[in-house]
Amino acid sequence: MIKNKDKRSEVHAKLKHQKKLEKRAKAKARDAAVKRALELGEEPPEKKVPRTIENTREFDETICKPDDEELFAGNDADEFSSILNQQQTPKILITTCRFNSTRGPAFISELLSIIPNAHYFKRGTYDLKKIVEYAKNKDFTSVVVVHTNRREPDEFHVVIGACYQERLNHGTPTSHKPELVLNNFTTRLGHRIGRLIQSLFPQDPEFKGRRVVTFHNQRDFIFFRHHRYIFETKEIKKTESKGKKDKDGESEKVPEQKTIARLQECGPRFTLKLISLQHGTFDTQGGEYEWVHKPEMDTSRRRFFL
Repeated sequence: MIKNKDKRSEVHAKLKHQKKLEKRAKAKARDAAVKRALELGEEPPEKKVPRTIENTREFDETICKPDDEELFAGNDADEFSSILNQQQTPKILITTCRFNSTRGPAFISELLSIIPNAHYFKRGTYDLKKIVEYAKNKDFTSVVVVHTNRREPDEFHVVIGACYQERLNHGTPTSHKPELVLNNFTTRLGHRIGRLIQSLFPQDPEFKGRRVVTFHNQRDFIFFRHHRYIFETKEIKKTESKGKKDKDGESEKVPEQKTIARLQECGPRFTLKLISLQHGTFDTQGGEYEWVHKPEMDTSRRRFFL
């Protein structure tokens, strides 16, 4: 241990510089080996895949496989099959917790612009069980309850069918039905959550609106993004070597048109974390929980459930 601070920082800087030079030399040697293999007509060496938390995750027996007949049989019999098979149109009732803040309705207005055929009803003093009964009688397929904490939306529940509770961390869209993109829902639990999210949206997107709603699962955090893709035509000047020349004797630049696609984010952004999944409608006392997150389940950084 070097006690002198200046000497210690000097030695650290030298070691850091030496590591940087070694890393650069390895990259140059790797590029030279690939170039040499291509010149000799041989196969280039395989690219090394960096170790990440995702590709070194703990083995999970519940990861879905494409030839899992039991999984597909369960899909035809679950509570979301009528919506996903387009036998029923999703109709969403959105409400708040009892003691709601002013930021809750602002977030709900954004949800109403995202989810087609969604309707907002004030909570008032009604119990959630009565709201569920009312929603069933009025043919609502799902109920979304937005919960606020310290005047910020921090949770929402999706009830009817399966009860789903998640925690929130914190261009103008059109009214067209959006396309839905679900990423990395690989386990049985993740597959069920993906089908629940899918049941909130119509299964016949209107591609004219160019709207895309994305739920991306990474390390059991579900990131929500709302985009609209735009096609732009740009002129690219191309120089003709054998073409006509201008007065100065230089080759003339001929403009070419190229269509470029880009994404325009419409918002909002939020992150979800699964807390519990309950079978049937919402019931805190006698309800049957399919999955509940507990602190003792977090035994490793490489253990994921979705």
